Amino acid sequence: MPTYEYSCQKCGEQIEVFQSFSAKPLKKHKDCGGELKKVFHPRGVVFKGSGFYKTDSKKSASTSSSSTAKESGSTGKESTTTSTTSSES
Repeated sequence: MPTYEYSCQKCGEQIEVFQSFSAKPLKKHKDCGGELKKVFHPRGVVFKGSGFYKTDSKKSASTSSSSTAKESGSTGKESTTTSTTSSES
């Protein structure tokens, strides 16, 4: 069961309460009757295993399409020359 921290808006006391995930948050402080607010703290996150770094991902689509063109015998120069000639006309 998680521990939640609450802060009383009236007296400033901070309390910790064990509550289930489905339990409703506390609203009133038992001692002074003041309004309780949940206190949130930042937590560090550690990613372990593969798949979290740029080097772990697959190669991009542009890299794989150029390697496919090399395997089929065509080069990027031929297509560039053709498009340049077409644009000059």
